[in-house]
Amino acid sequence: MGHPFPVQTLIVLMATYGLFLIVAGAAFAWLRAGWTDRTRMVVAGVVALVAVGVLIKAGSMLWTDPRPFVVDGRPPMIAHPADNGFPSDHSAMAAVVAGTVLWWRRRLGLALLVLAVLVAASRVAARVHHVPDVTAGLAFGLVAAAVGVIVSGLLVSRSWWPVRDRAAKRSVDGSADGSAAPQTSA
Repeated sequence: MGHPFPVQTLIVLMATYGLFLIVAGAAFAWLRAGWTDRTRMVVAGVVALVAVGVLIKAGSMLWTDPRPFVVDGRPPMIAHPADNGFPSDHSAMAAVVAGTVLWWRRRLGLALLVLAVLVAASRVAARVHHVPDVTAGLAFGLVAAAVGVIVSGLLVSRSWWPVRDRAAKRSVDGSADGSAAPQTSA
């Protein structure tokens, strides 16, 4: 039983390009952030991408799950190699980006997380993954995002980190450049 043409088109588009929508949403969040948050987002993103890469590699080495089109012989909706389907890289990447944005921009992050779930569901509907593949991918992505956020908080909040918001300095000492003279009482 196949899907009607418009539904099949939406599945293929989301399975193929949904991740780009999520990355565009993350770029929007980054552009709207202050310098310290931008720095933290970049650090969190880099750490999270490394962490999710390690989790994906470890997961694929520990568990093998042939892709649905290999098991049932029905062609997938999108061209894909017949390799190990566990975990879903697309689901993991979608979740790591959405989870990282969620920390700084709740509403946008939740919207991106919904898109990540839609990417995962479309990968199943396109017959390139089973449900456990995308579930593990989403979980790996969220765990990696949490690791990235924690590490970025530890690194960027340190006084030796070179980037600080001028607005934050201004609110502490009252000057525009952070060089206000000490206050004395009269």
